[in-house]
Amino acid sequence: MPSRSIKVYLSISFSMIFWSISFVWSKVALDTYQPITIIFSRLIISSVFLWILFKIMGILQPLERKDIKHFLLLVLFQPFLYFIGESYGLLYVSPTTASVIVSTIPLFTPFAAVFFLKEKISLMNIAGILLSVVGIYLVIAVKGMSLNVPFYGIALLFLAVFSAVGYAVVLKKLSGKYNAGTIITYQNLFGIFYFLPVFFLVDYNHFISANHNQGAILSIIFLAVFASSFAYILYIYGVQKLGVIRSMVFVNIIPVFTIIFSFFLIGEEITLQKIVGIFIVFAGVMISQWSGRGKVLVKK
Repeated sequence: MPSRSIKVYLSISFSMIFWSISFVWSKVALDTYQPITIIFSRLIISSVFLWILFKIMGILQPLERKDIKHFLLLVLFQPFLYFIGESYGLLYVSPTTASVIVSTIPLFTPFAAVFFLKEKISLMNIAGILLSVVGIYLVIAVKGMSLNVPFYGIALLFLAVFSAVGYAVVLKKLSGKYNAGTIITYQNLFGIFYFLPVFFLVDYNHFISANHNQGAILSIIFLAVFASSFAYILYIYGVQKLGVIRSMVFVNIIPVFTIIFSFFLIGEEITLQKIVGIFIVFAGVMISQWSGRGKVLVKK
């Protein structure tokens, strides 16, 4: 494999690792703060961090006026709707269950990519996606192969799923014009203004009276630096090189790492069934990346 390809795959894999552990950090922060407070705080920290970093590096590009509406749409999908769905969903379900539902994003992304971006769907894409779903089910299925999660949690997390699909479509249009650092910096900066009125209407009084503690504060800082900054930079780079469909399949890796982090950090159980599911998920991701060798099913 060429070194350039290795760099791309490592970049997008690390973005998924950062997002995997973000479910655990979010769960820790939710013990102290409300969801909007967590999102609003991580966006502020991330925006300041990225603005300083990329100004020093000299890679922050100015936005063209005609692209502002696209950035506003991008931010509406993610972080606004996505984080509302994910953060409130985590109030009802475990980090592992949340990560598994989020990992269904690749099931819906190919159809949006074909319709809006004229990307291809191949037999290998479909085979890899379906195999990954089988692995994911094994990871979250309880005894008797049945699922037991609250409806509200599922609904909120699927809001995050469909928001991520919309985000990926808009992102692809912008990623050909702006570098990853510019996109994520303005994305988080605009996101602050989306969440500002919501924070004061919903969470401000709770934030003032909250029992602030080191664990919750550190979790928000980690979310800001790793999940809201570095993960997006690496992911956007992957989308630029691999396209939306192939990049999105890597989302299936998220539950695998979330289970591992949950085991070490909050004591979640890992069974043989989950281990088998983990290997199946990895196999599905690998198969999906052989799209060039498979028959194209849809091409617009």
